[in-house]
Amino acid sequence: MNSEIYIKGKPVSLTVLDYGLFKVHANGRVIGIVGFLIRTDRDETILVDTGFPAKYAYDIEASSAEDKLGSFGVVLSLTEENLPKAQLAKAGVAMDDVDLLVMTHTHIDHVGGIADFPGRPILMSAAERALEKPIYWSGLKPLDWPDREYMLVDGDVDLGPGLKVLAAPGHTIGQLALLVELPETGPVLLTGDAISRPAEIDERFDTADDPTAAIESADRLMRLAAEKGAMIIYGHSPEQWPQLKKSPEFYA
Repeated sequence: MNSEIYIKGKPVSLTVLDYGLFKVHANGRVIGIVGFLIRTDRDETILVDTGFPAKYAYDIEASSAEDKLGSFGVVLSLTEENLPKAQLAKAGVAMDDVDLLVMTHTHIDHVGGIADFPGRPILMSAAERALEKPIYWSGLKPLDWPDREYMLVDGDVDLGPGLKVLAAPGHTIGQLALLVELPETGPVLLTGDAISRPAEIDERFDTADDPTAAIESADRLMRLAAEKGAMIIYGHSPEQWPQLKKSPEFYA
């Protein structure tokens, strides 16, 4: 990674972005699709993940059929209000204000807007960027890598003061998590899909690409959270999702 594009300021706020609701057919679990906005005391703006492709906001049924998503579940709600542009606007941020896009991994519900931030660098794992295309969903690979400057990581990286990117492979080959140090809330661990919900730990990550790696990553993240006394925000926790502050509210 190029040190001249590291984040210079300390995080001052963390905003949870609501990218819609999804129901998993196998168990009836209803999960929120989450993104994050991180702002620093140097007026830097970091967007973490981008939700489903925008086409879902205009025709869920046709988009799901095109992506063969019905075999897994159904998008319950996703409108223009759940796209990054509207979610950022609620927080007073324009698309052009985003300085850095962080992709925790490239599944369909995270990678949909990866090409929507022209001229902005993308931070992601080197292992996942080395793939021919973003993972997307169930062997479908309709997206190409956008022509951007990529900040590729292959381990833990101190992105800036109070902001750490953590390698957490298992769910996918390049899954990332983040540790954000906030002035009032204190440390916040964003597990991403490395731990989508607490029960996944007991289930031993049986749906992960690499369950063994996922178990090791989750164990490490939970130890780190305990050491730091961190608040944990999981990737898709049905129990936690309704309790989280969401844009325009934020954690300071």
